This record gives sequence, structure tokens and C-alpha cells, in this order.
Amino acid sequence: MDDATRRAQGRAVRSEVLGASHVAQAEAAASPQTAEWQDLITRYAWGEIWTRPGLDRRSRRVLVLGTLVALGRWEEFRLHARAALVEGGMSVEEITEIVLQQAIYCGVPAANTAFEHLRQVSDA
Repeated sequence: MDDATRRAQGRAVRSEVLGASHVAQAEAAASPQTAEWQDLITRYAWGEIWTRPGLDRRSRRVLVLGTLVALGRWEEFRLHARAALVEGGMSVEEITEIVLQQAIYCGVPAANTAFEHLRQVSDA
């Protein structure tokens, strides 16, 4: 697959997963310093990994949410939790189960913080 195809497929998947408005905002906010970064993640994270046939999109969402809890990347957790609720057809209860699972493996403080962020995005 060439870069142009990877870029086009990545942009389409990224828009489907995170929402077209988020992608448009991220692209519009790109600066000379971040434009190459936006292109890289579009081509590789979204155009190479998220398009692979080995896992369905729901499984990838679950993995991303769990990983973001483990890493304490709360801004990205909010982004992906909101997208899972709005674009991904996931429920608050399903994301709650992900956070409870992560509480055992990542710790209570991570789960406490994740629940607060989930509350913020699900109340919005």
C-alpha cells in the first residue's frame, strides 16, 4: 500500500472512529511543527493499524481505552471514551466494565480518575 492510499484510508477510519469534526479540527489546528505528526498518525496509526483485519473496531476501542487508563493519558481517554459513546455505539456501562477491569491491573487511583473522566464525557 502506498502512502497516498494509507493516508486516505487512515483519514476515513479516523473520522469514523473519532468523528469527522474532531479530525477536521485537528487538521485545521496543525502547525508547521505538527503537520508532519498529523500526517504520520493518519497514515500509520489509522491507515495501517486501525485498518488491519485481525481485530474488529470494537476490540480496538476496548484496547485503546484500557491502554489509556493504564498510561494515565486522560485527555486521550476522554477523546476515545466520548468517541466510543457517540461514534462507536458503546454504552457507559460497557466503558465502566473496561475501567473496572483496568482497576485490577492498573490500580485504584487510575480507575478513580478514569471514572471521573467518564462521568465528564457521559454527562456532556
